[in-house]
Amino acid sequence: MGSRGARLTLSVQSAAKGHALPARARLRQWAQAALERDTELTLRIVGEMEGRRLNAQFRGKDYATNVLTFAYGEPAMPGMPLCGDIVLCAPVIENEALDQSKPLEAHYAHLVVHAILHLHGYDHEFDDEAQAMEARESAIVMRLGYPDPYLPAAETPNDTASRAAMIEDGPSP
Repeated sequence: MGSRGARLTLSVQSAAKGHALPARARLRQWAQAALERDTELTLRIVGEMEGRRLNAQFRGKDYATNVLTFAYGEPAMPGMPLCGDIVLCAPVIENEALDQSKPLEAHYAHLVVHAILHLHGYDHEFDDEAQAMEARESAIVMRLGYPDPYLPAAETPNDTASRAAMIEDGPSP
């Protein structure tokens, strides 16, 4: 779904105990769908305290946010992979999905795609950038079989079956 032939080297870390987390295979599928070039990535799922600490340390904002993306080094030289970390804050993502009446799995998929695009240099600081990034996100997320994340969700309760289906496939090393 991403760039043909783009390879993903993925390490998944979980520090969010007691939360329904996506399976590693899903995280890989979502990240791979947004790749535009070879990428080496660590994806860490954290609780609220770690999410808040990282957001304060790196963005100067004293609250936990849903996702943080860290790209390492200058833009990768041709033939070299992009390298970075993505931090997802499980309790924030769960609360957002509930508040927005979105299936939890769909919200995680959107945020992984969003973060991968940031890693590839996309941004949303200005309206034209935001429109381009959102259009790309929507196309990828819908290709993955989820609804457009930028359209209002149907007025139905959050899909609890999706939560049950997402229980992580075992502890992280």
